[in-house]
Amino acid sequence: MTEQTHTDPNDTDFYDDSYDPSVGEMELEDRASLRRVAGMSTELEDVTEVEYRQLRLERVVLVGVWTEGTAEQSDASLAELARLAETAGSEVLEGLVQRRAKPDPATYIGSGKVRELRDVVIATGADTVICDGELSPGQLRQLEEKVKVKVIDRTALILDIFAQHARSREGKAQVELAQLQYLIPRLRGWGSALSRQAGGRAGGANGGVGLRGPGETKLETDRRRISKRVAKLRREIAAMDTIRETKRGRRLANDVPSIAIVGYTNAGKSSLLNALTGAGVLVEDALFATLDPTTRRAQTADGRTFTLTDTVGFVRHLPHQLVDAFRSTLEEAADADLLLHVVDGSDPAPEDQVNAVREVLAEITRTRKEPLPPELLVINKADTADEVTLARLRHALSGSVQVSARTGSGIADLAEVLAERLPRPETVLDALVPYARGELVSRAHAEGEVLEEEHVADGTRLRVRVRPDLAAALRAFETNSSAL
Repeated sequence: MTEQTHTDPNDTDFYDDSYDPSVGEMELEDRASLRRVAGMSTELEDVTEVEYRQLRLERVVLVGVWTEGTAEQSDASLAELARLAETAGSEVLEGLVQRRAKPDPATYIGSGKVRELRDVVIATGADTVICDGELSPGQLRQLEEKVKVKVIDRTALILDIFAQHARSREGKAQVELAQLQYLIPRLRGWGSALSRQAGGRAGGANGGVGLRGPGETKLETDRRRISKRVAKLRREIAAMDTIRETKRGRRLANDVPSIAIVGYTNAGKSSLLNALTGAGVLVEDALFATLDPTTRRAQTADGRTFTLTDTVGFVRHLPHQLVDAFRSTLEEAADADLLLHVVDGSDPAPEDQVNAVREVLAEITRTRKEPLPPELLVINKADTADEVTLARLRHALSGSVQVSARTGSGIADLAEVLAERLPRPETVLDALVPYARGELVSRAHAEGEVLEEEHVADGTRLRVRVRPDLAAALRAFETNSSAL
């Protein structure tokens, strides 16, 4: 892989035609060009309210309910929510945590904490409250009525990030499907425009002439339209699944081993893919920076070909709507020969990340009869992790490999481990291949493992380890063979 040097923009050689930015660099530049910058104001004097517009980041207050686990885990969950909010384009002003045995069924945090939350919203000038959990429609409606600002939950926040970062047609369809599935039961909680039409007898408090009729007309109409859209999206995604299955079937027919890179969001999966294959995909220090799976071909040191697929990142309490919508994409991991599970070694609680990823994988494969592929744990960001943490992880996660995708440390060792863990061809045979059949020798190098090779007068003498289809083609020139 040829290393590209990033030149200073002030240098006259920066605009040299020889510099070819990768796809990921262009995507990152495009994303950064649309980012809102905090502190930039468009305030003007002596203008009407209609003419006045202030461009700024959305100001949010975070709220969490601590029901189980330690205080450190509760704080880590709220800190993760803050990073999600910043990724979505918000400015976090304050965070509140309520200790309860279970969330309040009416207001999520209880009436006393709601009053305190309202005071914090007024004091900070916040315009949004984000709850660290999934709110029911009733909780959402009551919180908005009491705090007088927009309220969203963790699920809606993650869906918003996915909507911002989805680039491919399939990714956009999957995100829209997840958003509509989340919206259907909450239509009544998103404002009075969708409330039910009044009815009753004439003279009643909520009824009268002109108000009796079909009832919840607008609400039911919206539900019907959303249900039709959901059905259409499911058909489109199913058609895309057919294309994905065709590509996957082609790889299986060619017996190309596959490795799926899975892990917590921002653990460095895309960076690791770039380090192993030079793929040049988008890399950004943000949660859910890349959503669309990327597959690249690579080779082991002994010439065996395999594929590496970068999948969408996971997170604690990943919304079930996303798991359902992205099921076809995530099943790429379940169908692989090896799972490359990337763990952020610099995270305060990497073991919690491992457990969260395994829970999502178990949910994906719950309906499948086949077990998950074997797993290889890779502890990334070893250059920024604490030595004590790395030592603890070596003991807790036995058999793991520690690397740094940024500096390249440990990548060569990881490549050796991958070559050992990849499935090997099943048949060993000796063959004398005539020079006129050089394509079989080429296939043996590309698809199998050449143990011995010698050029003699009659052709090329090979001792190879190959799969059944290539073994059948070499049988005509076999001199001696044995099955493993």
